[in-house]
Amino acid sequence: MPLYDRYQRNQLDTLVENYTQNKVGRRGFMQQALAIGLSASAATSLLAACGNATTGNNSTPVAATEVDVLNVWSSDEQASFQATVDGFTKQTGVKVKIEATRDLSSTLNTRLRGNNPPDIAILPNPGKMQELASQNKLVPLDGFLDMNQVKTDYSQAWIDLGSYNNKLYALFYKAANKGTIWYSPKQFQAQGYQVPTTWQDLVSLSTTIAKSGKYPWSMGVSSSGGSSGWPAADWIDQIYLSQSGPDMYDQWVSHKIKWTDPSVKQAFQTFGAIAHGEHYISGAPQSILGTDYQAASYPPFASPPGAYMYYLGDFTSTFITARYPKAEAGTDFNFFSFPTVNAQYAGAVTGGADVVVALKNTTAVQKLVQYMATARAQEIWVKRGGFISPNKSVDLSAYPNELAKNSADMLTKASIYRFGADDLMPSAVENAFWKATLSYIQTPEKLDSILSDMENTASQNYNS
Repeated sequence: MPLYDRYQRNQLDTLVENYTQNKVGRRGFMQQALAIGLSASAATSLLAACGNATTGNNSTPVAATEVDVLNVWSSDEQASFQATVDGFTKQTGVKVKIEATRDLSSTLNTRLRGNNPPDIAILPNPGKMQELASQNKLVPLDGFLDMNQVKTDYSQAWIDLGSYNNKLYALFYKAANKGTIWYSPKQFQAQGYQVPTTWQDLVSLSTTIAKSGKYPWSMGVSSSGGSSGWPAADWIDQIYLSQSGPDMYDQWVSHKIKWTDPSVKQAFQTFGAIAHGEHYISGAPQSILGTDYQAASYPPFASPPGAYMYYLGDFTSTFITARYPKAEAGTDFNFFSFPTVNAQYAGAVTGGADVVVALKNTTAVQKLVQYMATARAQEIWVKRGGFISPNKSVDLSAYPNELAKNSADMLTKASIYRFGADDLMPSAVENAFWKATLSYIQTPEKLDSILSDMENTASQNYNS
């Protein structure tokens, strides 16, 4: 009997999955459930439970007055999101239950396997969205969003990133601008340094600072949870887009260009001009590998400065202000745009964003997504700080300081924008990429073998 129970359980799991993915209808579900050995009442109860957790492309929403949102936000971010949805609840009467987890992918997968998905999930990148959409586990947002308004509010690049098979499945909500290099305007002025606008100018300035006995750069790629290396991958992503352009970038991301391609090697070597520059980084390469990316943001703003430039996304401002609470944005710290590497792709920007997806089709879900898509709702968090919106209709005056305003303006006006390449790659490839950057920082002479190993990993993890 135990063996039969296990076999029956597996059959039921498959039947439930097929029903939630619309591979079998209600009649077929009942017929198969009875054939497996369930009683009519048990089959009816199971069907009802599936209906309460409706997922996938169902066109008719289920009535609901509560919505649960699975996300990775905590602390100030969670408080700001709560403030945002408080207005929604007051307006609609729909209650919002917020569930936070640092391991969203694992939590979400567990809930999906248990046929208990959240109503809405906030994903850290569009790669997971593509995976879930291909499995028919997401609700298309274009079925209930005003797409004319979406096209007004968002550039086509954001819409394309959120689409699968010509249907919109993701709303890009909280964005990060990764085209930012941090510096102290006060120190630049004191030393007579000019903000570089081209890569050649950047290397020239770096060499000038190094020859004066100072260190031009601070860099740290250490991170917890086995993710060390991602800041270096961000460097290479931005360089590749700025150097080879969006078409080549897209081909690299989708593995239509091999890791052994000269364009990939060139991007690594261009990054190496900074990481391996003579007297560019104190204690390099070991200091780069052993320094946490957050701690690495501090030296340019110390007194006296331990470095003069630091590259990382616009979220770096929170690290700086936490360490130096009296520092004034725009005077003591600021950023300049990543310099032009190839004039053909001037203004290219990489970034990231938290992605809103719907896993259940209920009236409450539709109302909340519609609300979150509006500039008015997004401005609530914008005004609280720590939030950059890709929505062009968000008034720049809503941003709490010039730094945030400039980052948002840069992001929404970018002529070439792409999501960080590593976050779009299969997980195994992304993790290998991070480790490859560590190897390259340590042993640049082994770059060819490092890229060859990357190509082997990619060949095994991309669908042919």
